[in-house]
Amino acid sequence: MTRLLPILILFCAISVSAQKPMPADKNATKETVYLYQNLFELKKQGLMFGHQDDLAYGEGWYGEEGRSDVKDVCGDYPAVYGWEIGHLELGDEYSLDSVYFKDIQNWVKTVYERGGINTISWHLRNPFTGGSSWDVSSKKVVAAILPGGEKHELFVSWLDELANFLNGLETDEGTKIPVLFRPFHEHTGSWFWWGRDLCTVEEYKALWRFTVDYLQNTKGIHHLLYTYSTDRFQTETEYLERYLGDDIVDVLGFDLYDRGSYYKGTLKNCAEKVTKLAAEKGKVATVSETGGPIASNHNWWTEVLEILQPYELSYVLVWRNPFRPTDHGNFAPCKGSPDSENFIKFYNDQHTIFQKELTEKDIYQ
Repeated sequence: MTRLLPILILFCAISVSAQKPMPADKNATKETVYLYQNLFELKKQGLMFGHQDDLAYGEGWYGEEGRSDVKDVCGDYPAVYGWEIGHLELGDEYSLDSVYFKDIQNWVKTVYERGGINTISWHLRNPFTGGSSWDVSSKKVVAAILPGGEKHELFVSWLDELANFLNGLETDEGTKIPVLFRPFHEHTGSWFWWGRDLCTVEEYKALWRFTVDYLQNTKGIHHLLYTYSTDRFQTETEYLERYLGDDIVDVLGFDLYDRGSYYKGTLKNCAEKVTKLAAEKGKVATVSETGGPIASNHNWWTEVLEILQPYELSYVLVWRNPFRPTDHGNFAPCKGSPDSENFIKFYNDQHTIFQKELTEKDIYQ
């Protein structure tokens, strides 16, 4: 019997290590499970590139079928597509970025059929003041929308609108399309009403837990992978201060824009710590939102890749290319942009993954 003990221990260890990762939602659809498991495999092969609103509009154009600024430059679509659903909660027809929600649903379906990946953010309005997500005039917002709060029923009605939209993400055959959902992001900053200085740690966690519980157990939604997404941070303790728990979170992400000389060092530090935590927790790690001064630094793409390449990150997503003048420029290349040549080097690098490579795989089965 004593001789068999080491063999049994070894067998058990092999069995545990051979187990495939599973989403936090125990009732996740099979397509969602396959996507999650393939995210782990893909990160070993390279870094997927993502772009916000890629199919919706770009430099000087809006809603042209099949068009993409990224495709205009490198001949390929991104692997990951970001979509924003702010103003959905108001019952509006289009988002705060002027994209019709029905169009977003159709593009999510297009991406799924190509074998790409969809991720959704939600800059929902301030339910306490009626202002935007950036209205930080009150510290009572989160407490007001939790159970028992004066705006709780309003918030529940917003979650109903969200659930209706998410249930509309399906194929013609009725298969629910998996998406990475990234709500209440950048909470380590204080520019959103759910930010660090606007609510307590306990309130923030309660907001997340109520939202997930309502979507899963009241609305029966099980085709989401949940992304916990901070802004910049220095330590693991800071990153995990408002972490919801392994029973909710599937993806560990961080948002970080290049706004100065500190960027490269901070990016390296955040990537190192997030990938370490993800490995310890059995989660996926990602740079969930970023962007840089590509109009002035024409080598930005390969410089960032050099920093991120040593780490097992699932994807890096850059923000949108606005179709009309706004307070920021493009975050992805466009036809004829001065960074295009460097982006093509980024695209051709063996460590980056775009749509064509995903199309050759089937990550949903």
